[in-house]
Amino acid sequence: MPVQTVMERPSETRDLGYPVYDADGHLYETADTFRRHLPKKFHNALQYVTVNGRTKLAVNGHISEWIPNPTFEVVAKPGSHEKWFRADNKEGLSLREMTGDPLRFQPEFAEPEARLKLLDEQKVHAQLIFPTLASVVEGHMGNDVELISACIHSLNAWVADEWTYNYKDRIFPCGYVSLTSAEHAEAEIDYLLAQGVKHILVRPAPAPGRLGSRSPGDREFDRFWAKVNESNIFVVLHCSDSGYDRIYEWWSGGSGGQVAFDRSDPLKLCMDGVSRAIQDMLCALICHGVMDRNPNIRWVSAENGATFVPTISKILKKAYGQMPQGFASDPYETFQEKVFVAPFYEEDFDELAKYVSKDRLLFGSDWPHAEGLEKPLDYIDEVKNFSKEDQEKFMSSNLKGLIEGKR
Repeated sequence: MPVQTVMERPSETRDLGYPVYDADGHLYETADTFRRHLPKKFHNALQYVTVNGRTKLAVNGHISEWIPNPTFEVVAKPGSHEKWFRADNKEGLSLREMTGDPLRFQPEFAEPEARLKLLDEQKVHAQLIFPTLASVVEGHMGNDVELISACIHSLNAWVADEWTYNYKDRIFPCGYVSLTSAEHAEAEIDYLLAQGVKHILVRPAPAPGRLGSRSPGDREFDRFWAKVNESNIFVVLHCSDSGYDRIYEWWSGGSGGQVAFDRSDPLKLCMDGVSRAIQDMLCALICHGVMDRNPNIRWVSAENGATFVPTISKILKKAYGQMPQGFASDPYETFQEKVFVAPFYEEDFDELAKYVSKDRLLFGSDWPHAEGLEKPLDYIDEVKNFSKEDQEKFMSSNLKGLIEGKR
């Protein structure tokens, strides 16, 4: 299969009349992202290994397939899966067939100055940046508290080296925090705040630990959340390997681990583990009091879509009607006030606006991922029914306000 060495750069001629703020950009990690600052005693637990001629990531001896090519030497072209996610596959192509020729690794994937030049071409003023491979790490280390904490800190230190946490007031990488240990989480947030972080990523999943998993709303995390509450940063619950593929495995008899782009069984599409994970995470944070105890924190659901929104709205209303004494405040009102949602471009925005204020919706391109948009500003077409004022909020000022600490 031929490999495209130079990325196509479609010109963007539109000017929306305001600075565009993108809530979901990504970097592709390099081979030393997790190992540069990782203590040597952990190196055997996180290795790149060759399996049948292909490089794979081995975590504690387990080969992860979540990211099929963890070196990112070649990747799917940005936006190449758009037709799939718009359910426009009349030819019945496999995802691989739809992807086309792969693209060689580009400087824009890992270098902030190159990314900044690209943002200028794309007419995007500012962008939040999230890792790609990091979504694997925490979910495949079980309850190994020391290893998880060391790997996460190594990632954060690498980001500080290569990108910083505020690159020229336009590129804002996330700090990653694992809740595997309250003590380590507190130390990591102290480190990140000292680095000037604007937002942190927390995996939408139960918190792993030595004695098993627990809710992120467990009172052992109170001091951690209090630090976040006092800092004026915001928390992003970004789609990750949250472990929900186990539900599909119960029904399919499989046990091969989660694969990010496995589209071999329509049942897996229908089960939609991404929506279930973010719904459960938000319910845990609300029902276990984190949002009430820390009213200054704002929460962003990124790359989880928005199909969960009508369901969680109904669930929270019903739970409050059944057990009002279990809540310090109306949980649905808490959700509406505290949670920002970055929908997928293929979703029904008019329906979504019935449940979430347009003041709480964010534009996220997911660039350079294949499932995102090749031209980020194409997203404006999805909100054509919004007023000009609401379009500006969605594409710009809602995220701008979060970055600036407005509440």
